[in-house]
Amino acid sequence: MLTTHHCLLVRDGTFAAVGPSGDITGERGAWPDGLFARDARHLSRWQLTVDGGTPTVLVPATAGRGATASSVSTPPGGRADTPALTVFREQTVRAGGLSERIRIGSNRGEPTTAVLALTVDADFADQFELRSDHRWYEKPHAVRTRELRPDGVEFGYRRREWHARTVVTASPAPDAVEETGSGARRLRWRIELPAHGSTELALRVDAHPHGAPEPDPVLPTPAGELGTGGTAGVPIPEDWPELATACEQGLADLACLLVPATGPDGEALRVPAAGVPWFLTLLGRHALVTSLFTLHARPELAAATLLVLAATQATDADPERIAEPGKIVHELRHGELAHFEQVPYGRYFGAVDSTPLFLMLLGAHAETTGEEKLARRLERHARAAVEWMFQHGGLADGGYLVYHADQGGLANQSWKDSPGSICHADGTPVKGEITAAVAQGYAYAALRGTAGLARTAWDDAPYADLLDDAAEGLRARFARDFWLPDRDFPALALDGAGRRVDALASDAGHLLWTGILDRERGRAVGRRLLAPDFFTGWGIRTLAADQAAYHPLSYHRGCVWPHDSAIAALGLARYGLRVEAETVARGILDLAAATSFRLPEAVAGYPRDRHPAPIPYPHACTPQAWAAATPFALTSALRPAGLSGPKVP
Repeated sequence: MLTTHHCLLVRDGTFAAVGPSGDITGERGAWPDGLFARDARHLSRWQLTVDGGTPTVLVPATAGRGATASSVSTPPGGRADTPALTVFREQTVRAGGLSERIRIGSNRGEPTTAVLALTVDADFADQFELRSDHRWYEKPHAVRTRELRPDGVEFGYRRREWHARTVVTASPAPDAVEETGSGARRLRWRIELPAHGSTELALRVDAHPHGAPEPDPVLPTPAGELGTGGTAGVPIPEDWPELATACEQGLADLACLLVPATGPDGEALRVPAAGVPWFLTLLGRHALVTSLFTLHARPELAAATLLVLAATQATDADPERIAEPGKIVHELRHGELAHFEQVPYGRYFGAVDSTPLFLMLLGAHAETTGEEKLARRLERHARAAVEWMFQHGGLADGGYLVYHADQGGLANQSWKDSPGSICHADGTPVKGEITAAVAQGYAYAALRGTAGLARTAWDDAPYADLLDDAAEGLRARFARDFWLPDRDFPALALDGAGRRVDALASDAGHLLWTGILDRERGRAVGRRLLAPDFFTGWGIRTLAADQAAYHPLSYHRGCVWPHDSAIAALGLARYGLRVEAETVARGILDLAAATSFRLPEAVAGYPRDRHPAPIPYPHACTPQAWAAATPFALTSALRPAGLSGPKVP
């Protein structure tokens, strides 16, 4: 969760986190401050002083729905009620940089002189270095440079072929540029103001990350004017007016999270990044779920996501990246550590569910839009994805999608991908080959949806019949192998020996969404998800609270995720549990109202009846893509015949 002393500005794959005055101090930890582009911090110091002291903040930096923030401060010292000067700062993030205008106004009736200084630096730290995980990465032969310019300073970083720059310019140019003991540079201006006069400084920071093309001001946005237009034409039930506000904020958040990407034919596109600060990049699972949620509102976003993921689909086997032919990518990174393979995430395929989600979205896009052109264009990619599920994912061998922990990457590769998240009720982690229940639901829906494409778009009835038969077989096996008869609930997973993992988890809501459960069991599961040990009043806990494994501040073993609860709401609607779906939707919207309608990635699992305000999860991304898209999923769950899928017989 963004700390109270940070203001966040994000746009076009670039973001800045600044303090109340607009300063950047070089913090690390849960929320580092700085200017970031392509996984690197391009500005680590940006600190303004007036007459040698730090100004006193009157109005802290606050961002609206755009990428601009304003703050007001006064010089330190003197009488607090009659400061000699007032400093007005306006900061704007743009693709690849930051612009700032500083206006200094005199409050006196006689001429005034002041010395302004701005300390600047760029440490080019990789985001993986800045995480508070206590890891240290060797960076041999790395060289940092600082070169004076007539109007500012240029910072450089080189490590072998890796080269990045940050250029800081000012108008008017500084009177002097000084070195500091830390290696930063201090730009100084002597300002002379007439009585009640004012003057302005214009500052510009341009980040030049390694391998990045220059920003294209005319790059198209697939979702059109994504951040405008209220609810994008999606009808809102009359008795849910706050849903319109949540949708409007969600569109604004999604607009700022769009990042540039490339389609199969080299076309320039924009797709939703997962979230800020750690995931301002394409994560396959997140982009796919976000696009499924917003499909009725912005089908162009789904089309862009499908094209970009098709362009990055694996064609060869690469065990280091968990890549296999036909698999859909989990994560793309552009930073230094990924480039030198010190982290595996440059193009990383450690997700068992991105591939079936790709097929789900492709089928849903054709069904929702009535347009099969994209499905025909991506037929080869879709068939390769199906082939991966059978030949590499595990469907042909053991009847299920499976994964093994990746020692250098992700231990878990379903949506709950944190260490220890796939566990028994007593908290014991599952070892060996893992068969996550949620992935089987996605596989079932993927087979069904792709069978529909085969019949209508590809004119291949035999292939459609094969996929339908495979889906029915998977559904029957799942009912046999995953059901916990003593709990009347599905297991979270199967372990390496095929034993049921007995933790009761919110993943069951995903099974409702995909329709893999029969009607009787599905309705029983849906009602169980509204029991007090699951439902907090804000949403559904990721793990039921009556189990030893539960922790209210655990990322995947107790927190409430709005998107996870929205998936459950869609599933509840699919199984005809309208009252339950509305109860979950109401809790999520109350959470939205309590967080200024910007839904966070997750909140703590504490019950609402004992804690009337939601308790933040301390490391939550915000804005975050599938949280921003959640209100649109709710519009579908609340419609009489919504996007919740066909009713289950």
